[in-house]
Amino acid sequence: MKTTDTARSALEAIRGHRMRSILTMIGILIGIAAVTITVGIGQGAQAQVASQINKLGSNLLIVTPGSTTSSTGFRGGRGSATTLSQSDASTLANPAVAPDIAAVTAVASASEVVQTTAQNWTTTVNGTSPNWLTTRDRTVTQGRFITATDIATDNPVVVIGQDTSSELFGTASPIGQSVQIAGSTYTVVGLLNSSGSSSASSTSDDDMAIMPSSTYATRVAAPASRASVSTIYVQAKSGADLSAAYQETQNALATNHNVTLASADFTVTSQQSLVATATSTNKTLTVMLGGIAAISLLVGGIGVMNIMLVSVTERTKEIGLRKSLGATPRAIRSQFLTEASTLGLAGGALGLGLGVGAAYFLPKMLNQPVSISPLVAGGSLAVSLIIGVAAGVYPAARAAKLAPIDALRTP
Repeated sequence: MKTTDTARSALEAIRGHRMRSILTMIGILIGIAAVTITVGIGQGAQAQVASQINKLGSNLLIVTPGSTTSSTGFRGGRGSATTLSQSDASTLANPAVAPDIAAVTAVASASEVVQTTAQNWTTTVNGTSPNWLTTRDRTVTQGRFITATDIATDNPVVVIGQDTSSELFGTASPIGQSVQIAGSTYTVVGLLNSSGSSSASSTSDDDMAIMPSSTYATRVAAPASRASVSTIYVQAKSGADLSAAYQETQNALATNHNVTLASADFTVTSQQSLVATATSTNKTLTVMLGGIAAISLLVGGIGVMNIMLVSVTERTKEIGLRKSLGATPRAIRSQFLTEASTLGLAGGALGLGLGVGAAYFLPKMLNQPVSISPLVAGGSLAVSLIIGVAAGVYPAARAAKLAPIDALRTP
């Protein structure tokens, strides 16, 4: 029996029991769709997190202070200490100390209320230097950024993000407008270009106000912490120099603070480590949820096997007649395996279609990207085919072993 004849015979058997075949395929359809959507959501989340981290800048190291312990023994979280200072940033910017570092930016920040005559908005106020634009890979869309002259003269000027501008000034241009921060009046001289992060996020990079570091120290910071900074951004000269810049940063700060690396009162984090940590977490969740969804796929495979066993029982006389006319056990086995694999593959294709459709609509409903890669799509079809074949092995072997005379005598 030719392969084309086997395929034609299998399709005719499936068409002969349309409703039963459709119900059998639904099990595979649901399983493949569930796995495809789950993996797609996981991959979308990984891409989104990596994109957000990469927007911090390129070849970037982030230095944050260590934790504090109060007199009553309560330990603060990482970054609660005030162990970093402008002096540390100056040390790291020295090429003799750190030759693989291209730029250093110290940032002191606090949550403050920004007021206009008509609106108020609480945002993160940062005191920094002109290097901030370079290390954070940002641009100004209107006006200008802070300059060295602003720092030298404690100029009361501020540059704001897109979300901050929308909250305070709506659609009007903020350039030249006056705002109140911590009891002082500032002139808005610049508007940052959007970073693309969501305005709904609590860590939106479009919701901030930036002023000269000297102005922040004298007008916003508490007297006891005027020399402290919250974060130091260190940009390596290139991706190849990132590891060397990491070592130079650690060693320079340990020397400045007179501590060992084992007892360091600061933390140096690279973008790669942030991406790797976030990706590892997302992969774990994706595998766990995908495993749960795969259970429905297993149930679908059992459904295919059950229907194929019923089909063998119903067609016992047909099998006996074909064998008595010369059909070999291999031909009988091939026919039932083809039927089972066709049911599995068709259910998988329909499930993949459902998953692709969900990947189009779900991001609009959940505000969460769903990414279905060609590898996932091809893998889904391959898995559905394998499940169909595996589910058909036992029924096909049972049909192939039937003796012609016994099959024809079956009532």
